Amino acid sequence: MIPEKVFSQTLRGFLAPVQPFLDDPSVCEVMINGPSMIYVERGGKLELTPARFESESDLDAAIRNVAQYAGRLVDPKRPILEARLPDGSRVEAVVPPAAPAGPYLSIRKFTKAAMSLRRLVEAGSLSLEMVRFLARSVTRRENIVVSGGTGSGKTSLLTALAALVPENQRIVVIEDSREIEVPKPHVVYLEARPPDARGEGEVSIRQLFRATLRLRPDRIIVGEVRSGEALDMIQAMTSGHGGCLTTVHGSSPGDALRRIETLCLMSDLDLPLHALRQQIASAVNVLVQTARMPSGQRKVTHLARLIGIDPEKGYQIRTASAER
Repeated sequence: MIPEKVFSQTLRGFLAPVQPFLDDPSVCEVMINGPSMIYVERGGKLELTPARFESESDLDAAIRNVAQYAGRLVDPKRPILEARLPDGSRVEAVVPPAAPAGPYLSIRKFTKAAMSLRRLVEAGSLSLEMVRFLARSVTRRENIVVSGGTGSGKTSLLTALAALVPENQRIVVIEDSREIEVPKPHVVYLEARPPDARGEGEVSIRQLFRATLRLRPDRIIVGEVRSGEALDMIQAMTSGHGGCLTTVHGSSPGDALRRIETLCLMSDLDLPLHALRQQIASAVNVLVQTARMPSGQRKVTHLARLIGIDPEKGYQIRTASAER
């Protein structure tokens, strides 16, 4: 087996055209649209860079080297690669024939610097009034769902909220790719794993969630619910596991609840819709809506409290606009 240090040095060589951006703390994502078009995200805005790979073959070699490090295959039969770099940065690559114009590679950088609510206030992402509200919600062990689009700051806010959990509590963090770093002494990190080249070894979020319930968690944090694990989370929230934190894609608090509904219906449990909605209304306490503004700034735009459900009108949400 090749030592990780050797792999790391080899990867730096293959990724040499973009390595300066991977080393730049102001860059949070590198997007490679073929060998001659490389963008970075800095300060919430996309920038086209002068960086280039010498050829499509060089870019393809970099992708295959990343796949080798992750112990996976990427080829015409398996054209999508999900992996991580040695520093934890998340990699998504798509190659032909799924990408007919050529290979694409996106690298979402991983940072161990924990995001705090104070830093988010300083960045203008939320107000002190919002911080007080959210701090009370975490202290009261209310279940919080952070909703927003891709790149809207959901994970950063979730990380900041997790930092408010008391240090004497056991936290279990479940993610499909590790991004959350909780600055607490008693944290268990679990990470899903896709199947290997032979279709074996898969570990799903649902499997990890079910294992978590036997690990005596005081708090459960799910980086993002994307499928049937949403029902496991809702049932945990209603069965004594208060103070859960998670994120979901949604453009408003109402959309987030409907999204959770849809994800729960993807589970293998045949639950009537009215009963499912009752469970969601009982489980979720607070919804936080995030958005990326035209300026590139990420902001909390709405705080909402789910106060129940009406058989005719649906979810009863008390929403206060957080825009300033």
